Amino acid sequence: MDAMDLCYTPATELAVLIREKKISPVEVMEALFSRLETVNPKINAYCTLLPEQAMEEAGRAEEAVAKGEKLGPLHGVPVSIKDLTFTKGVRTTGGSRIYEDFIPDADAIVVERLKAAGAIVVGKTNTPEFGWKGVTDNPLFGITRNPWDLSKTPGGSSGGAGAAVAAGLGPLAVGGDGGGSIRIPASFSGIFGHKPSFGRVPQYPGFPSWETLGHTGPMTRTVRDSALMLDVIAGPHDGDRHSLPREQLSYLEETGGGIKGLRVAWSQDLGYAPVDSVVREVTSSAVKVFSGLGCELEEADPDIENPERAFGIMVSSDTSAKLMDKVDEWGEKMDPMLLMFIQRGQKYSAVDLQKANLQRSDFWHSILPFFQKYDLLLTPTIAVPPFEVENMGPREIDGVSVSPTGWLNFTFPFNFTGQPAANVPAGWTEDGLPIGLQIIGRRHDDVTVLRAAAAFEEAAPWLQRRPPVDRA
Repeated sequence: MDAMDLCYTPATELAVLIREKKISPVEVMEALFSRLETVNPKINAYCTLLPEQAMEEAGRAEEAVAKGEKLGPLHGVPVSIKDLTFTKGVRTTGGSRIYEDFIPDADAIVVERLKAAGAIVVGKTNTPEFGWKGVTDNPLFGITRNPWDLSKTPGGSSGGAGAAVAAGLGPLAVGGDGGGSIRIPASFSGIFGHKPSFGRVPQYPGFPSWETLGHTGPMTRTVRDSALMLDVIAGPHDGDRHSLPREQLSYLEETGGGIKGLRVAWSQDLGYAPVDSVVREVTSSAVKVFSGLGCELEEADPDIENPERAFGIMVSSDTSAKLMDKVDEWGEKMDPMLLMFIQRGQKYSAVDLQKANLQRSDFWHSILPFFQKYDLLLTPTIAVPPFEVENMGPREIDGVSVSPTGWLNFTFPFNFTGQPAANVPAGWTEDGLPIGLQIIGRRHDDVTVLRAAAAFEEAAPWLQRRPPVDRA
């Protein structure tokens, strides 16, 4: 296997090859860092790399294999960590000059669990400042670019993670999602991204976040890789009072279950969301694959109203409450648009915020009957194809004027509900840009989402398609 193929080998396969002594963790790490030297300067996916630390750990992992020691399920497999997630002894900035030199003294739970399973952290991936927006750039590390087209954004806020996985810069990435931040870059980067059920993966310790909206989850090139990663990182922890009990199953083993007999709904627009014509065409074609998977597929829209205003009040109020005391000292060094976002949040009253919370509750009770009828809902992931860097998002879609977050109408509603939702690559535009299809499951039903994604992947595989970043 040559170095390029090694960098694109799924984690499930790497783990087996390492255990069987067909490749060594050192070989894997050497191939990866050689590729990082060439590719990362083009896309700026990683903001911090750990070559010496990772190579030392790879050496120890190789010795463990040679000695016949008990190996974890991710032994010797590289993983990247979003720069919002704490890593013990490794600079963690949140993309902000405020924390430019911050080094946590503890790992986040997700990092601790990955390390315990044998994974090797190779670096931190870029994010917008405190993950506040759906594209990836910040005052500290600059712009992250899409490996399919360097003039385009990979989305955000886990944009560095998405770009890294797509470009063969590590098979596993930890992402975070408060309004679409796993699914947006998964869609724009042409990879699989899973926002687990709220609480499935504990979130602690870390930077201040949108506590009741945030999800931590896997970003990978294959569904099975994400399922394996979820087996490692899911489960309760007292540090996160929202964390869910561990399910007595293996997500990896469940990926082969299929979706025969399930009722699946397809909604092109949720009944209210403008959608780019190319996105509509690509996703409508992809949905036809489900007809051959044994499920009952119907076109149907849930009876819901756009929760955008309530979502905006909640996230801007939350951001303002957590960062407003930093503005006097750091305001001039912050993302100017983040500063405006903080100021916007200060304008809302406690009554405004409580009304938004009540609207969130109403939204759940509006959509609940739909998911009592259907096991899964399919939608486009993002309303538009990847757009130019240094752009916050389109203000017009399919001839309709939209708000600054109008292109995210398919993602943030399911942070409101806490349901599991994943992106699968649905296809590519004529320009070679990825388009994603979103799979949303019932409350806490991550298993069915993973089964559906795995069945779709088998029927319409995307693994062999690689971005042209090496030719750029």
